[in-house]
Amino acid sequence: ALKASAQDAGESCTPEAEGRPEEPCGEKAPAYQRFHALAQPGLPGLVLPYKYQVLAEMFRSMDTIVGMLHNRSETPTFAKVQRGVQDMMRRRFEERNVGQIKTVYPASYRFRQERSVPTFKDGARRSDYQLTIEPLLEQEADGAAPQLTASRLLQRRQIFSQKLVEHVKEHHKAFLASLSPAMVVPEDQLTRWHPRFNVDEVPDIEPAALPQPPATEKLTTAQEVLARARNLISPRMEKALSQLALRSAAPSSPGSPRPALPATPPATPPAASPSALKGVSQDLLERIRAKEAQKQLAQMTRCPEQEQRLQRLERLPELARVLRSVFVSERKPALSMEVACARMVGSCCTIMSPGEMEKHLLLLSELLPDWLSLHRIRTDTYVKLDKAADLAHITARLAHQTRAEEGL
Repeated sequence: ALKASAQDAGESCTPEAEGRPEEPCGEKAPAYQRFHALAQPGLPGLVLPYKYQVLAEMFRSMDTIVGMLHNRSETPTFAKVQRGVQDMMRRRFEERNVGQIKTVYPASYRFRQERSVPTFKDGARRSDYQLTIEPLLEQEADGAAPQLTASRLLQRRQIFSQKLVEHVKEHHKAFLASLSPAMVVPEDQLTRWHPRFNVDEVPDIEPAALPQPPATEKLTTAQEVLARARNLISPRMEKALSQLALRSAAPSSPGSPRPALPATPPATPPAASPSALKGVSQDLLERIRAKEAQKQLAQMTRCPEQEQRLQRLERLPELARVLRSVFVSERKPALSMEVACARMVGSCCTIMSPGEMEKHLLLLSELLPDWLSLHRIRTDTYVKLDKAADLAHITARLAHQTRAEEGL
């Protein structure tokens, strides 16, 4: 209930939830939007901001509705698509969101203003202009009309997500260039964002211009009506319209006072940062910054398999202590892999499955073959441990190996 109320408050108050530009609001965005990237499960990667993921979901819903209308030879209009997307997402969908989709993926649709389109809607006339949406598809080999099939929907969805990632990469590249020292990471090697890069603070996508209905002349004042219908009305009606035009033009005289606009308060200058590094050698600071930049560069170009290996390496010192205590309590020179994993799963504070625990033991035997050895006997694998070895020396070797691989 608390999450639902926070979501309702976010939709009514925050522009990110609806894809609108920022507007003055009494409260800032909810925490589940501001820290959305930090709450993503799994390994760190190129996570999209919350508002970009909402836009990707809007594109998926819009493509689904447009595909249904297009495949049954019905003209997709914005009114039909808007109603369908809002029913699917339970979220407002406006022309500004369509403009954002056009900015990200301009080759997805062709937009036009057309008349004589069936509306099936009360209060709408066929003579009114409507924004029509036509999906841009490749022609079939046999010359038949192209259909927006499920495979094409999936392909277009993947292209849209990739273009969103490229858009965030541009802001990430500008952020890296603003660092001291500046960092340059090849885009094909980037696997995660910089630790200090706030993904959810990336600016919103500017909407592209959509076709507008042609401007038609509208008569808004009595003077315009009089000039247009001077030859079609009686002299008495012409005189009444002339008097009305004079009365309506009187209040808008040049000398009429106008309410004074409130003065814009001056921007508050940023506070100067305290000199906390006074007395520290500049050469030392440069070396520290260069080392930190090298470490962050290694983190951003690290593959997911290497990231998973590092996470296992960080757990090995604790698992080594647990494994030694298991062997001491069992009073056996060797244990089967199944028994050892079951004992360690029940004794370790980290929740892991027996299969994941076996992978940790295999890695432990790979790094410390003189301390932990594996013996294959028939169909079973047995684990043998050197209980006489110094455990402090074992954990120090594991910590050294972890630091060495973190610097790669």
